[in-house]
Amino acid sequence: MESRTTSALRLLGLARRAGGVAPGTEAVRRAIREGEARLILIAGDASSVQVEKVRTTLNDRAIPQVILGDRNTLGAAVGLAPLTAVAVTNAELANKLAAELIGAGDEGSTDAVEA
Repeated sequence: MESRTTSALRLLGLARRAGGVAPGTEAVRRAIREGEARLILIAGDASSVQVEKVRTTLNDRAIPQVILGDRNTLGAAVGLAPLTAVAVTNAELANKLAAELIGAGDEGSTDAVEA
């Protein structure tokens, strides 16, 4: 049986192929501002400066955030170079990822959860 993290990374790759992600800090911030971000995934080894940029942009919006892997793992999951953050913009896939990583009862939480 595959781990929750492995399963989530597979779902993230599917979201990328479906065009449902905004990869990279600036793309995540743009997706937040435009109201497209449904779930934010942050690398565990992301710099505090980059994490603060994302969190400042949230500005009290209730978008779940999850710490998932490291920058290399997050980038590889979407077929790119190492990434600090990825926003999932496809609502259906974001819900599936949130259920996998956070649990069905906590989808509205904006606290970072380590997966």
